[in-house]
Amino acid sequence: MTTFAPVQTKAHNRTTHPASSSPQRGLTTTVPKEYVHRAVVTEVFLTGWESTDADSVTVTAQWPRAHTFYGPSAGFHDPLLFMETLRQTVPLLSHAVYGSPMDHRQIWEELSVTIEPEAMRLHPTAAALELHIRCSDIERRAGVVRRVRMAVTAVRDGHPLATATTSFTSHSRALYQRLRGGYADAEKAMANAVTLPMPLRPDLVGRDRHHDVVLAATDCEDRWQLRVDVLHPIIFDHPADHAPGMLLLEAARQAAQRVHGPTPVLVTGLEAAFHQYVELDAPAWVTARRAEGDDRVLVTVEQLGTVMFECAVTVHPAS
Repeated sequence: MTTFAPVQTKAHNRTTHPASSSPQRGLTTTVPKEYVHRAVVTEVFLTGWESTDADSVTVTAQWPRAHTFYGPSAGFHDPLLFMETLRQTVPLLSHAVYGSPMDHRQIWEELSVTIEPEAMRLHPTAAALELHIRCSDIERRAGVVRRVRMAVTAVRDGHPLATATTSFTSHSRALYQRLRGGYADAEKAMANAVTLPMPLRPDLVGRDRHHDVVLAATDCEDRWQLRVDVLHPIIFDHPADHAPGMLLLEAARQAAQRVHGPTPVLVTGLEAAFHQYVELDAPAWVTARRAEGDDRVLVTVEQLGTVMFECAVTVHPAS
């Protein structure tokens, strides 16, 4: 379980063009960062959306050829760029399409993704994406959306890129505070975060910088402590009262790479379930093992003896 918390920002005015002016065609911008719960506009990958019927939406996005965290490797875009793109569609649909108030928080329940590896190759230009989204199982309370399931088909420059399904719930600020109790204060939760343990060597988990490693060694080869760096500028783009979902997915990816050894692998699929919030004030433990008979790595995150997150990661040689 992970929450897409709204970013606290000052009110801003939306610029409008005079009625007599012609629209500027061919210009691209990002959607408002508030719609995707990002504090920094350069971390917004979505560029627009259009409702095609009552519960169908086409979302456009653009990936940079380089990124400080989701950077390319072995000639491929980082597959977690797609996961982050999906994550951004959750609050976008909640707020912009279904009208949830901006202080509502969206909670990820589950995520299933299949990626075409060849579609992840780097090109000389930025990647242009279209996500065709069909929403179902929509639940409302007092006219406000409470739960949505999304089926996504993504194309890159007109070619198949990925398919995905995911579901999320949306809660008002008051309900979220009741659910979280004493943990609802993000700044207090971050101040009480456990001390960061030493990271694994970056090359063991497909990274090239120590501060991007989210696993720390333990006495067991297939078990690591989750490194929750609340000062990481991408993982914690804004204050959060629990470990973000993208941190858990990154931990699953790094664990899968560690299990497969030093040869780079590309994530081409995952099945993730967010059971409970991973809190910041207690150690969390990541375990991984190969599944029998296929290329999946089965990853769990436990805290205080309870499984909080599970993910089956499918990988492909990055060659």
